[in-house]
Amino acid sequence: MQTRFIRNAVILGLVSAIGPFAIDMYLPALPTIGKSLNADIGAVQLSLMLFFVSFGTFQLIFGPVSDMFGRKLPLYVGLVLFALGGIGCAFAPDITTLNVFRFIQGIGACAGMVIPRAVVRDLHTGIDAARMMSLLMLVFSISPILAPLTGSLVISLADWRAVFWVVTVAAVLGLVMIAALLPETRPQALRRESGIASALAGYRLLLGDVNFLALSLIGGFGIASFFVYLANSPFVLIEHFGLSPTLFSVFFSINAVSFFTVAQFTGKLADRFGLRRVVRIAVVGFFAAIAVLFALTASGVDRLDVLALCLFVAYGFLGLVIPTTAVLAMEDHGEIAGTASALMGTLHFVTGALAVAAIGLIADGTVLPMVTGIGACALITFILAQVTLRQRQASEVPAE
Repeated sequence: MQTRFIRNAVILGLVSAIGPFAIDMYLPALPTIGKSLNADIGAVQLSLMLFFVSFGTFQLIFGPVSDMFGRKLPLYVGLVLFALGGIGCAFAPDITTLNVFRFIQGIGACAGMVIPRAVVRDLHTGIDAARMMSLLMLVFSISPILAPLTGSLVISLADWRAVFWVVTVAAVLGLVMIAALLPETRPQALRRESGIASALAGYRLLLGDVNFLALSLIGGFGIASFFVYLANSPFVLIEHFGLSPTLFSVFFSINAVSFFTVAQFTGKLADRFGLRRVVRIAVVGFFAAIAVLFALTASGVDRLDVLALCLFVAYGFLGLVIPTTAVLAMEDHGEIAGTASALMGTLHFVTGALAVAAIGLIADGTVLPMVTGIGACALITFILAQVTLRQRQASEVPAE
């Protein structure tokens, strides 16, 4: 049983990581892509934002479809689209073409994000779901550690176009892995009960569930803070602080190590204190670390070590927030787990895309605009958590 638990977590984590791998792996190439295609910072960042938008919004389709037809078929379709988008990016002659195929690639990638969460809900609830989600995050976090390093290596050996060939191969491997190792977890009886009408009814139910929306947005603004970092860190770290693409990759991976290491304590902490209390405390730590970073940066401190330390602490706390809010948001919606996962994912990634777009208006390659965007997301996360979870925490049973 334990072996199957770990196997499923590894498979779901690797499938979930394919899309983010396509984000993180090409981050070291962003300045190079701009020069190669004669595009400015805003146009290059648009390729990232468009990926976020399609990655988020098309989850609204893949989620209900996975309720209707099972979990595996939509994963096959998504990975094929992802591979086709990757091939288009590899041949892109200009920034506009690249952006179009990044949008297509994001459509395919979102299947690998929304459906694994639904599979977790198919199999587990409560503390077991939190443990599974934290294990999934452990595998998922391989992406921001290995992807930038792999990307910088590929760029040094070939060029930025080779990055997209590598992620296309990863998609093909994902197809093989799903076909051979992932069981179907959506029973036929539940599929027969699902359809377009039930999907629309599910979305109406979820949009009327204040608790679901608030928990999704707590995670969404937490993730948005990281998206702001994703979009701006190549220019800040490589061009402003002068790091090489390889050193940038090492620096970038440090935050992922913090995130997934702390995330592994989710199950134990939730078992002792309750899921909601864990979120509230973790959000306080996340906000405090970012508030210190913003205060120092705004006062004129422009040091790489200060940036590294504050983000390391902040994203460690965030590692407790993301998996726990996902479990709490979906706890009461097992019958429409795919639909619930889809709406939650859409809220996460649209929030992230809007945050990237907003900061893109003031981004100039220096530290303060990036930290300002991260700080705004952290503040909203803090306020939402305190308002949403305070009321329900008193009635929570720690062993939920």
